[in-house]
Amino acid sequence: MAENLLACLALLLVVASSTAAVLVRSPGRQALVLAVAGLALAVLFTVLQAPDVALSQLAVGSVLTPLLLMLTVHKVHRRSRPGPSASRPKDRRR
Repeated sequence: MAENLLACLALLLVVASSTAAVLVRSPGRQALVLAVAGLALAVLFTVLQAPDVALSQLAVGSVLTPLLLMLTVHKVHRRSRPGPSASRPKDRRR
């Protein structure tokens, strides 16, 4: 009985964190909420007695994927900002 209650609580945590990941609009914050959702899934897999899947989810879903997303968002924001040389036209008379 206690195992079923713990599994239901873990499942509710997964549903809540996944819904939050969809509702958040900022890509940086979305990556962080996705990490929490991955951690919640790892907890759910542990409760369901699948420790190997939980460890894989912890590594990939909670660390690697959000890290890659945050690095990508950082690089896109850095490229979209105009630099000091972008504001003045270049002289092409050579």
